[in-house]
Amino acid sequence: MALKYKDIERICQVKPGKKVRLKHHDPGWAGAGEFKDLRKDELKARAVEFLRQNCAELAEAQELLYASDIYSVLIVLQAMDAAGKDGTIKHVMSGVNPQGCQVFSFKKPSDEEIDHNFLWRYMRALPERGRIGIFNRSYYEDVLVVRVHPEILQHQKLPPAETNGKFWEARFDDINRFERHLTRNGTLILKFFLNLSKKEQKRRFQERLENEDKHWKFSFSDMKERDFWDDYQRAFEEMLNNTSTSWAPWWVIPADHKWVSRALVAGITTRAIKNLGLQRPKVTTEKKKLIAQARRMLGSNNSR
Repeated sequence: MALKYKDIERICQVKPGKKVRLKHHDPGWAGAGEFKDLRKDELKARAVEFLRQNCAELAEAQELLYASDIYSVLIVLQAMDAAGKDGTIKHVMSGVNPQGCQVFSFKKPSDEEIDHNFLWRYMRALPERGRIGIFNRSYYEDVLVVRVHPEILQHQKLPPAETNGKFWEARFDDINRFERHLTRNGTLILKFFLNLSKKEQKRRFQERLENEDKHWKFSFSDMKERDFWDDYQRAFEEMLNNTSTSWAPWWVIPADHKWVSRALVAGITTRAIKNLGLQRPKVTTEKKKLIAQARRMLGSNNSR
């Protein structure tokens, strides 16, 4: 998995203003160039090693992020059910200090949340400076599941005129401006769409049904949403085309092979944080004097 970053960028990043067709993104992609001739087990081993290296580098980058206390990082994960969002979080963040990372999984909004604008509950969960925040699903649900099931809008207490005309364009604009505000104030936004094929989703659903240890993962509502597959694909394309910006671009991550998606997310995240140019805070002259004093105190016979 020694792909150069520019190759990953070319394959996965959605360039602002460029129209995306998901049929041109292979969910089963597992390498290019020198990797085409490798067996699946060899590719997997390379990806696992790549992930291990990047997890170690990510841990170091997160320590600098925390120490500098200037930037925060927001990772957004969107995908169809069974695409591997939970596993990606678990493996990519395996070496990160838990004190510097927070994960939010957003479910059906509460009555209090419905009484506010659709971005409100996500604003409350944003990471503070020095921390990494992960949204397992996010405000993008309001241009995905709500778009596939527009009847949900009836329960959002919106003025009647708001749901007419260019409603979705307005929501895309709200999201873009929201993310622009965050980036201007020091939040690095990394948005990953885990691109799963319908065939692979079926296989993973079947595995959940046949393996008793995975029965707890099964949700009949996920099966029902599968009937809207094509609608979701169109909604995802609209989301990618309208909200991939220079300040917060989308990455389309092939997700049929979990080891590939995890390695790519880890590599992109680590590179992005490193590019912030973070350094440890400089120690002031006054603090250096206090450090010297503390050393003398600890070195004296009377110190405890």
